Amino acid sequence: MTTQGSTATTKRKRILQGLVSTAIVVGIFVGVMPRIASYGDVWDTITAMTAFELGGLFLFGAWNLATYWFVLTAVLPGLRIGQAAVSNQASTAVSNSMPGGGLLGVGVTYAMYRSWGFTKADFARATVVSGIWNNYVKLGMPIVALALLALSGEANAAEIVSAAIGLGALAAAVVVFWLMVRSEGMARKVGERFGRFVSKLRGLVRKPPVNDWGSSAVDFFRRTGELLKERWLRISVAALLSHISLYAVLLVALRNVGVSEDEVGWVQALAAFAFVRLISALPITPGGLGVVELGLTAALSIGVDEVLDAQIVAAVLLFRFITFFLPIPFGTASYVFWRRNTSWRQEAPDEPTDAVA
Repeated sequence: MTTQGSTATTKRKRILQGLVSTAIVVGIFVGVMPRIASYGDVWDTITAMTAFELGGLFLFGAWNLATYWFVLTAVLPGLRIGQAAVSNQASTAVSNSMPGGGLLGVGVTYAMYRSWGFTKADFARATVVSGIWNNYVKLGMPIVALALLALSGEANAAEIVSAAIGLGALAAAVVVFWLMVRSEGMARKVGERFGRFVSKLRGLVRKPPVNDWGSSAVDFFRRTGELLKERWLRISVAALLSHISLYAVLLVALRNVGVSEDEVGWVQALAAFAFVRLISALPITPGGLGVVELGLTAALSIGVDEVLDAQIVAAVLLFRFITFFLPIPFGTASYVFWRRNTSWRQEAPDEPTDAVA
């Protein structure tokens, strides 16, 4: 297969992915959501909110946008908070607006980090550590939510078993990562196996195999271990704060549209939020558009009347507007700022990357 043929195939796949994503989004917002609540009733609910309620909700949303900057500065020593803000907002805008945007967002972050003088290994380490810690929190939150439901007597046996399985999976993931960081043999084995897999993929497009990813993996995880030894607590607190802040936006949206604690409790909202976050990790649509809205609405509106249905849909749509759509214009402005601002630019070292990069 030629490189040109591979490029054409990739373009066709992206077009097909875009068409499928669009069909899913349209189907959800046009065919499914109006069956749950009339958009007219939803709009009436939103317009009935006071300026104080709307302003408070947007302030929570702004705080949530800022919390992930602390994660980025924690996993990448030397990254300034302003740089974290620019890179995070720009990559989020790409991820939320384009099919397959997650990978493109990583590419934007890479270009920015390199322009600021960070090495390929720095970028790879920061991306891997932040991704792993985010997934730890995503796996942990449903377990916490189910435990809280069990304590309140609202969880059934199946949900308790699910929590136990999830806890086991989280523990296994932590142990495996710890072994790779602590064990040179484990890191080398993982690097060699992954290197053989990548070499096969490169062979399909007539590129030479990669070299000695076992040693590269050993060096990568050794340096990762040094980073975690110094900053594991800071990284953990920052990641947890980011996810809790996102949940807080949903909870404030519910309360500000008139959904009381008796109607939808904070534990129920946490459970819905946590499980939908897991589902949204699948790249079905850009940023989980449509999937998240439907999942949250379905989870929060079980057994409620039509008035409460409209309030819940209003809260979910406000939550998604603030956390999904609002970052797009800010991210576009951040990208333009990065392109024009030269004061942060530094010469990026031309060094060989390691395995994970």
